[in-house]
Amino acid sequence: MKSTSFGILSLAVAMTVACGEAQAPAKTAPAAAPAATQAPVAAAPAAAAAPEFGVAECDDYLAKYVACVDSKVPEAARAALRQSLDQTKAQWKQAASTPEGKNGLAMACKQMTETAKTSMTAYGCSF
Repeated sequence: MKSTSFGILSLAVAMTVACGEAQAPAKTAPAAAPAATQAPVAAAPAAAAAPEFGVAECDDYLAKYVACVDSKVPEAARAALRQSLDQTKAQWKQAASTPEGKNGLAMACKQMTETAKTSMTAYGCSF
């Protein structure tokens, strides 16, 4: 259990770092960039609304994160964030296969949501 929790927390830290690295371009990008990508907003949350992990905290985080990335993150940073998210989702699916893993994911996703509230505000996202 300790190694699973450590792995999940390590993953949470990695996602936080990835989010922090992607913010640098957003600080120099003009505020008009999100307006150019408003059309896909309606489709992104609907696609992410279906539960993927069976862990409410993670499913909620994922839906909000995907909506933010797809609608507000500049194209230059979007691919890196999506790639990181895809790797994270694969690890979460593996962790969610056990009750201990699900418990660890719930805690990690709560923390990631709190972190995203701060780190993703640079893009104008709210969690």
